[in-house]
Parts: sequence; structure tokens; C-alpha cells
Amino acid sequence: MSQKEILRENLAALLTGEHARMSFEEAVKEFPLDRINENLPNSDTTPWGLLEHLRLTQEDILDFIKNPNYKYREWPAGYWPKQGNKATKADWEKSVRAFKKDLQELQNIVNDPKTDLYKDIPWGEGETILREIVTVTNHNAFHIGEFAIMRQAMGTWGKSHRG
Repeated sequence: MSQKEILRENLAALLTGEHARMSFEEAVKEFPLDRINENLPNSDTTPWGLLEHLRLTQEDILDFIKNPNYKYREWPAGYWPKQGNKATKADWEKSVRAFKKDLQELQNIVNDPKTDLYKDIPWGEGETILREIVTVTNHNAFHIGEFAIMRQAMGTWGKSHRG
């Protein structure tokens, strides 16, 4: 296996959480939908708010990688749902589906041998696809871990949880 193939394989594993962390699917599996708008104890963050932040941020990085007409989002409004927004079951499911779709698209970019991971993104300021993939994996790992701790604090793990 070449060094490029090893790098791609490891980046793909980082995206899905295969090595050292819980996967997105495991973190959101069987979440009780009647509690998606409940604040984490001692916080103003809800499970849906955190899920939507993960989705919005990953979507933004994917857009930056692909879109020559990319527009920078305002912080924090472009990366978090509005405080106090209440999600429905359909909103939750839409966020989960969109996160998974964008994650798969990032994996496809990484796994495509035509993708030059080291080339500067032309509309960026020196960023490379490699840098953006590492950024999204770090961001996802942090907040998926946070989501798991939130579930522990809220007592929302189902019977099938292995922890």
C-alpha cells in the first residue's frame, strides 16, 4: 500500500470514528425524541442544538472545499441554531440525514485518488483539503464526545448502549 493510500485510509477512518472515538451513528442512536429540546443541565445547549451545530459546521467545511463561490458565514449565527429554537422530530431526522450525507461526501473526496489532498484550495487563504478534513474530524470528534457526555448527564442512553 502506498503512503497516499495509507493517508486516505486513515483520513476516512478519522471521519467515521473507527479508531478512537464513538461514531456519529452510535452517539445519536435511539435518542429519545421527546427530549431533543431539553437543555443540558447547567447549560443553554439542547441535544438538537448541538446536533445542528455539528451539521452546520460540517456542511460549511464541505462547501468551502467544493464551492468556488464560497461565502464565509458569520460567527456564531452561521454555525448554531437560534437560541430557543424548538426542533420537531422531522427537524431532528433531517439534521441526522444531512450530517450523514455530507459526511459521506467528505469520505468520497478523501477516497477519490484524483483528489490532491495537498493542493491549496484556490478560493481559500492557503488551506488545503487535507487541512479541512483534519479540521472537520477534530471538530466532529470533540462535539460527538460532548454529545455522548450530554446523553450521560441527561440519562438518555437506551438499553442497547454499551457504556
